[in-house]
Amino acid sequence: MAAPGKLGDDEVEAEVEGTFDHSVSEGRERLHRSLRVMLTTGFLGGVEIGFGVLAYLSVYDVTKSPFLGSIAFAIGFAALYLAHSELFTEGFFYPIVAIFAGQGSMLQLARLWGLTLVANLAGGWTLMWLVVLAFPKLHATIAEKSREFVDAPLDLTSIALALLGGGAITLMTRMKAGSTSQVATLAASLAGAFLLIGLGLFHSILDSVIIFGALHSGAEGVTYGSWLAWFWYVTLANVVGGLALVTAPRLVRSSALVSGKAADTPPS
Repeated sequence: MAAPGKLGDDEVEAEVEGTFDHSVSEGRERLHRSLRVMLTTGFLGGVEIGFGVLAYLSVYDVTKSPFLGSIAFAIGFAALYLAHSELFTEGFFYPIVAIFAGQGSMLQLARLWGLTLVANLAGGWTLMWLVVLAFPKLHATIAEKSREFVDAPLDLTSIALALLGGGAITLMTRMKAGSTSQVATLAASLAGAFLLIGLGLFHSILDSVIIFGALHSGAEGVTYGSWLAWFWYVTLANVVGGLALVTAPRLVRSSALVSGKAADTPPS
């Protein structure tokens, strides 16, 4: 018998199964979206992250504290979840679970990742164009933060920061999957913002939005070439970090459920 206040094995398994079923449902819905829905949810995701970046830069400009800035940036993650928009790095968890449960294909995953990535970047680029026009006093801060990324050498430290960034954002997605409470969603948003912004982890979309601000404002030393030289390896490392640090262990934990869900799926 389980000790008072503790879950027994059966109760733990029931919670794991409930989270798994929810993740499969979420992943299946994402994989089967229409082109219009993928592009609009992705564009809005980039815009909402851009608003979070604006809040972060505004606080950092005054306080010079990345930790306080991370609290402000949580606005972006909260908006992303509450508005049901899509972030490229969310695709490292839900769709993978759905595919392993036989509810989607790798081709659908490639389509989701590619379209969402492009739409996220387009939304962030557009929002930062407006930010640069509206807040010229932030130009110096935007340039300062952007150079932390484009000036970073391609070495083990940068790769480790990007691997951890992918793991952190996927962990945040996993935390959200484990609860239907909006309070829990906000807590996950705050935790993710602290890890990514407060600790300076590399995130392909979030940090690109900051770099776009520097490009729009004409910051010295920041070019589309320097962005791409940073972006390609950070994106790859984010994917590997998210899959290896969070998604794969969760699939191993739920392997029996994955097999059962695939077996329950009727042949097409």
